[in-house]
Amino acid sequence: MSIHTILAWLAGIIIAVISATGYVGIALLMAIESACIPLPSEIIMPFAGYLVSTGKLNIWWVATAGAIGCNIGSIAAYEAAKWGGRPFVARFGKYVLVSLEDLDRAQRFFERFGSAAVLVCRMLPVVRSFIAFPAGLARMNLVKFHVYTFVGSWPFCFALALVGRELGEAWQEDPRVKALFHQLDAVILGLIVIGGIGFVWHKLRQSSDDEQQIEEERKR
Repeated sequence: MSIHTILAWLAGIIIAVISATGYVGIALLMAIESACIPLPSEIIMPFAGYLVSTGKLNIWWVATAGAIGCNIGSIAAYEAAKWGGRPFVARFGKYVLVSLEDLDRAQRFFERFGSAAVLVCRMLPVVRSFIAFPAGLARMNLVKFHVYTFVGSWPFCFALALVGRELGEAWQEDPRVKALFHQLDAVILGLIVIGGIGFVWHKLRQSSDDEQQIEEERKR
């Protein structure tokens, strides 16, 4: 199976959801990502941008829908941390590949920048999905949390959608783009498989360590 086939399958699902439900679909998919479920925004927003290149969507509303989705999904992570704390992450985080290490990384950002960390981290890959946890632990003011989440998420969503729009236009107009993807099929597919297996194995191992760490903390 080629990387072109995999991307086409994944793109088909995302595009089908967005095509059927429009901006609501974008918000829904980004809400899933912001709830720390492994559905990367780095895939969702560029494909939404691709639909912009076809004239079906407007890039400004695409970015806005994405940012709204980030706010909606963040509620789950915020409330989980607010009421469940670190033990909740240690017990259930493994089901969505979230570890205490991820939480600690986001918490360090929060301790360094305070409430503004929510705004800053929402513009950064990876850690952006976990910053709601320390905000919930700190019981950050909910209105400020959502304002910072939206303001930080919007430019991130816009940038990814812009990349998708430009690539979509190039894909349709320049046959060299398609040729390049075909030439790199095997290399990219191998990296994805190796990286995916390594990522999942690392996260599962972290989850086991997290449970042991929490158990030790309880005994102290």
